[in-house]
Amino acid sequence: MKVLQIYSCSFNKMKRPERRSVMFVCCSPDVFRKLMIHFWEADLPHHQFVFFYIDLFAESLNSRQQQPWFRGDKDDAVAKKAFQCVKILTYHEPQNAEYQRFVSDLKTDALKMLNHSLDHSLMNIIAGGFYDGLMLYVHALNETMSASGCRPPGKVVTKRMWNRTFHGVTGLVHLDESGDRETDFALWDMMDTNSSTFQIVLVYNSLEKHLKVVLGTTVHWLQGNVPLDVPICGFKNDNLQCHQKTITIDQMVFLVVFFILTMTLTVAVFIYRRMKLEKELVAQLWRISWDEVHLSNLDKVLRSGSKITLSLKGSNYGSLLTGDGNLQIFAKTGYYKGNIVAIKYVNKKRIELNRKVLFELKHMRDVQNEHMTRFIGACIDPPNICIITEYCPRGSLQDILENDSITLDWMFRYSLINDIVKGMVFLHNSVISSHGKLKSSNCVVDNRFVLKITDHGLSSFRSEGDSGNNAHTFYARKLWMAPELLRMESPPPQGTQKGDVYSFGIILQEVALRRGAFYLESDPLSPKEIVDRVILGEWPCLRPTVDPQSHSPELGQLMQRCWAEEPTERPDFNHIRLLLRKHNKESRRNILDNLLSRMEQYANNLEELVEERTQAYHEEKHKAEALLYQILPHSVAEQLKQGEMVQAEAFDSVTIYFSDIVGFTALSAESTPMEVVTLLNDLYTCFDAIIDNFDVYKVETIGDAYMVVSGLPVRNGKLHGREIARMALALLGAVRTFKIRHRPEHQLKLRIGIHSGPVCAGVVGLKMPRYCLFGDTVNTSSRMESTGEELKIHVSAATRDVLMDFNCFQLELRGSMDIKGKGRMITYWLLGESNSQ
Repeated sequence: MKVLQIYSCSFNKMKRPERRSVMFVCCSPDVFRKLMIHFWEADLPHHQFVFFYIDLFAESLNSRQQQPWFRGDKDDAVAKKAFQCVKILTYHEPQNAEYQRFVSDLKTDALKMLNHSLDHSLMNIIAGGFYDGLMLYVHALNETMSASGCRPPGKVVTKRMWNRTFHGVTGLVHLDESGDRETDFALWDMMDTNSSTFQIVLVYNSLEKHLKVVLGTTVHWLQGNVPLDVPICGFKNDNLQCHQKTITIDQMVFLVVFFILTMTLTVAVFIYRRMKLEKELVAQLWRISWDEVHLSNLDKVLRSGSKITLSLKGSNYGSLLTGDGNLQIFAKTGYYKGNIVAIKYVNKKRIELNRKVLFELKHMRDVQNEHMTRFIGACIDPPNICIITEYCPRGSLQDILENDSITLDWMFRYSLINDIVKGMVFLHNSVISSHGKLKSSNCVVDNRFVLKITDHGLSSFRSEGDSGNNAHTFYARKLWMAPELLRMESPPPQGTQKGDVYSFGIILQEVALRRGAFYLESDPLSPKEIVDRVILGEWPCLRPTVDPQSHSPELGQLMQRCWAEEPTERPDFNHIRLLLRKHNKESRRNILDNLLSRMEQYANNLEELVEERTQAYHEEKHKAEALLYQILPHSVAEQLKQGEMVQAEAFDSVTIYFSDIVGFTALSAESTPMEVVTLLNDLYTCFDAIIDNFDVYKVETIGDAYMVVSGLPVRNGKLHGREIARMALALLGAVRTFKIRHRPEHQLKLRIGIHSGPVCAGVVGLKMPRYCLFGDTVNTSSRMESTGEELKIHVSAATRDVLMDFNCFQLELRGSMDIKGKGRMITYWLLGESNSQ
């Protein structure tokens, strides 16, 4: 930036004829490009100047493929023109065969030894220079050592290197008597103004002191004129022929006084208004911090069972509607200073507050009308960039028209149409001038059923229109756009006044027929087909259907005038207001009674809808609770529903049941996966139906393993042993008669183990929580099952002691068994239960 400031001052001096000269510049390529752009935009005779850019290692040429002006930005066109005045001075790369082999070996060694790929660059000449310097030093050192026979001092070796010529990899190397090397230079110039690439046009040979022109090239000068070595008026304006006549002091004083008085009077008229305006712009009264906005859950969602369809969106008040118009989602809302507001997010990462945007925001604050949504402010805090406006809770005009439950007589329709006209008259006479996106979804209704226009202004602040998720949405948004705007490649975002009149004509048809935008009775077309045919403008022009049976003939004529193909034939909104006033004299009677009846009907519909949704909510809540009680114990589920942590609990005495299917692995190998799943589902469905008759809790099933416990989570004293024993006998009896679908002749053999003792139980995990048991009792009961026999119930001594208190179970001593992890244990077989206790 310092360099640009210095040269900016130089450009101002260049405007005087005596300062025009040749410029030598040495700086970074980007700074030089900015300098040339500034030069070309200055009021100067560009053909009288030439810039020699000293770029020793051709960084600007290599990085841009010999187009140093190119960056891929908006300034490329200006930079391309400015670089016609530029010549680039660089080292001349040697062309001899030794240098080419040296560079090739250098790249090969770098890739092999350092795993680094070198690009072809003029920087390679440095490596060649180092190599030649080393070879020169070696030759001088060998000659000195041969002459003296010992290690010579450095000064002696250095003297032998001076005033010397030898052939190196970079060509003929010559050092003068001071040890300086003469180097060849190349001058690059823009040869082709179309491609604007730079090529070598001149080569300076240092040994021959000769400047050689490259064959097939010429030095290019802007307008074909070579700038003069000496300016016409000299470097110090010492050429008397350039001196112009000067005016007298009296004349100068008179002119200065007259100019000062004129400027003072002119500035005095506008200075106060200007200061006030600048103060308002700097104050940014429209600005709202995101911390001041509190989001709410007042996005109105009324759900129904019918199929959901997407209505046309693209404004603050786009909505989703069902086929019968019940589902409505209005604006995103929040609270600002205690009031509910509508929030329209802007699809931009950041907002540049230039003067154009600041003026638009100021105008939005100044434009206030009862038929325009009030602009509250804007938030530019990334990523929450949004526009905050007045919230109208009744939704958009499109929502009302598509909601069949709302009855609209013609008095009420004319009231809505008049509100649109009043708002557009004010908007067209304001500084905003036009809307550009007028459609039924941008006409919103407040709680007093007053229609207001929204989504106007701020064309620079808002993002570019999103094309939507699909082509249907993209073209559906254009159904209200005037033909002349559709035919433009880049229509103005603020639209035109005649374009707004066309959009109003489409809205009139929506209000009159209530069949959607651009309704065609005879030939229904998709939005894309409609837009394409409107753009073509074939005669007769495609326009919506006019139905005199649904509306007055005068209203149909007004529609047709509003959507006329020629913009000049469309009436303005002042004329439209007069026409509607003539056609609608009777509608001004009893309008208050009509509004009150509509509000009462709207309230009744809401009450019925809320009651229906509340009933559906309770049904879904009951289903969810029933499912939760099947997964977890009732007491545990209640704690989780209340948001409490389920604490692990110790139980002094419970009885645990384990069982699995003997030969299940072999059976699974001989069956398909679907048959295995069907088998287990049938078996466990049977088991689950049986255990419901006992005071037990099913812990889990893992494959063919089935685990049940009694005595928790609700303690039942000493009854846990009896409940598990009776359940085991019932399950064993059911297995004997159980039939496998894909193998009905196969007898399913169940092995059962039971043990009693203390355990600890608790809920494990947050996702898919499980009620699990821990303790040695669990392991022992598993050992009882694994050491048992098919179609028998293996019982430990602890369980036998519990069952003996009931004096109704038939037990048989099995004997002492070696149980893994427990040693020798005395176990029993449970055979059955007698009728008397």
